[in-house]
Amino acid sequence: MPTAVRPAAGSPPGIDHPSLVPALLLADSLSPEAADGRGRVPRSVRDWVVDVALFLVAVVAGLLAFAEAAGRAAPPSDGLLFLDLVAGSLACLLLWARRRWPVGLALLLTVPGAFSDMAGFAVLISLFTVAVHRTWQPVAVVTAANLASFAVYLRLRPDPELPTPAFLAIGTVATAAVVAWGMFVRARRQLVVSLRDRADRAEAEQRLRVEQAQQLERTRIAREMHDVLAHRLSLLSMHAGALEFRPDAPPADVAAAAGVIRASAHQALEDLREVIGVLRTAREPGAVEPPQPTLVDLPALVEESRQAGLRVRARYQVADLAEVPASAGRAAYRVVQEALTNVRKHSPGTVADVLVDGAAATGLTVEVRNPLRVGGSQPSSVPGSGTGLVGLLERVSLAGGSLEHGWTPDGEFRLRARLPWPAAGGAA
Repeated sequence: MPTAVRPAAGSPPGIDHPSLVPALLLADSLSPEAADGRGRVPRSVRDWVVDVALFLVAVVAGLLAFAEAAGRAAPPSDGLLFLDLVAGSLACLLLWARRRWPVGLALLLTVPGAFSDMAGFAVLISLFTVAVHRTWQPVAVVTAANLASFAVYLRLRPDPELPTPAFLAIGTVATAAVVAWGMFVRARRQLVVSLRDRADRAEAEQRLRVEQAQQLERTRIAREMHDVLAHRLSLLSMHAGALEFRPDAPPADVAAAAGVIRASAHQALEDLREVIGVLRTAREPGAVEPPQPTLVDLPALVEESRQAGLRVRARYQVADLAEVPASAGRAAYRVVQEALTNVRKHSPGTVADVLVDGAAATGLTVEVRNPLRVGGSQPSSVPGSGTGLVGLLERVSLAGGSLEHGWTPDGEFRLRARLPWPAAGGAA
């Protein structure tokens, strides 16, 4: 019987016992397409457990259906019962091939399903396997074959206790339920695979955005270093040229020029040490970079932010901003610039506290704090890529410092950078 087992009093098998099979069928997750080069489907430990369980369920349920048919008041002939038992046993054994040939096996089992009660559950399992692992076209073919097999079963072995239309309705509903259940499982698995692929793509895109932000920041740093080095090397070239064309210059002038050359060369070497490892790209033709800001320009940046409507409290606990090394000053300037931009975007209406502290040999600390956004104010519409902190981290790291950001226990967002300030450092 391909799609239903006759309901009867006592312990009726088949569709009247839905708790026996659903969990086991639902656990069958290995697609028959995942075969090795020789066409065999590898089974994991979990697959072996599922296959053994399904085989046992098919055998036990088939034997119950066979016993019910044999125990009726007017049982089938001995020959038919013997054929039922043999064909049903073979159908249960053939379930071991359902992963490799799901469609072929399902079509083959429609033959014993046309007259065997014991093959009923094996037919249902094979039909469910096709619905899970194949598209709707083979599923439709196998379903039609099962319904035709069930029609033959109704002619060969009608139920004496149940009208034929009712029995036909039970079998049709059972077949439709198994197919619908299998197609639902297939759709759910495809959805999970699709969501997993989308998550993988989103992670890859995020990694690409981070890498691009790092690359852009390295390019900007390299351009800044190009300007600084060009300035120093031009001074060095100018004084060296003066010594070349004025070999008879007074000793004092020669010593002064040599001192300038030595100092410029030393600073150029320091700048080159910072830019090592930074990927730089050539300037576009005609591109002109403005002079790069340092810590001396920080008060002007704060005042510009105030004029733009941002409330800022700034404290400069550095004796002389001009004494801060240019590399550290540039990084500190960019940190404050990014922090104030974030305050304008995410916490308008709040007060940003800027602290610049440090000294030679102890290092430079730049900290910007701001509380949560005021409830009545609206977030700014200033667009952002979401990778500004990534760029800051890259810049501060290349300057030899460290960057921290996050919420404090007091409910304030804090951005803090620590930058080196050597004892012998000077303004670049």
